[in-house]
Amino acid sequence: MIEFQNVTKSYSHQKIAVDNLSMRIHNGEIFGFLGPNGAGKSTTIKMMTGILPVDKGEIILNGMNIAKEPLQAKKIFGYVPDSPNMFLRLKGIEYLHFIGDIYEVPAKVREEVITKLADDFEITHALQDQIQTYSHGMRQKIIIIGALLHQPDIWILDEPLTGLDPKSAHKVKEIMREYADSGKIVFFSTHVLEVAEKICDRVGIIDSGQIQFCGNIDEMRQHFATDSTLEQMFLEITDHE
Repeated sequence: MIEFQNVTKSYSHQKIAVDNLSMRIHNGEIFGFLGPNGAGKSTTIKMMTGILPVDKGEIILNGMNIAKEPLQAKKIFGYVPDSPNMFLRLKGIEYLHFIGDIYEVPAKVREEVITKLADDFEITHALQDQIQTYSHGMRQKIIIIGALLHQPDIWILDEPLTGLDPKSAHKVKEIMREYADSGKIVFFSTHVLEVAEKICDRVGIIDSGQIQFCGNIDEMRQHFATDSTLEQMFLEITDHE
């Protein structure tokens, strides 16, 4: 389970990026984290992964506090950031072995995962090339494979479908569903509301740093007494005019 307990984050003690956020994400579900640009999505994810410190409150990942037990907590999640432009001078296979070494993934396990996912994403031919020669979509694929290499309990993705071709995007959605169905957690942010509506078990909508709704789509329709799509309800929730 992921728990956010009254989490607050400010920048320069003026702009409150995340304001008293509390929510729970349960094992075995795909949780979509939605909100307009600047709403606090990326800040929340960066606190959740330990990249940014929490000003107030606590974030608990499967019983571990990310601030108090950072190394133990970081071992149990895989993270796909919103930009895949990292370790560009490494070859694809070097990057994956680097990740495998960090997480102490046994040689046999990493070979099986790399072989399967590289084949699924059709980048086996590029593993011996430097990542800087990859297209944006190929970089995204190698980062996704790396995030799954140690088979984490929690998979955190920030706009994971950006730059992927339709076939690869479909594969990522398939893996997300399989992952959740195995009892693990998939937490992902996206601007593609149609995708969220189709694959998410629950969604959280954040706006101006505050959670405006957290639940499944049917609960949202009941709350608003409407038959609308997620996109229409999202626009109503986040419309300030």
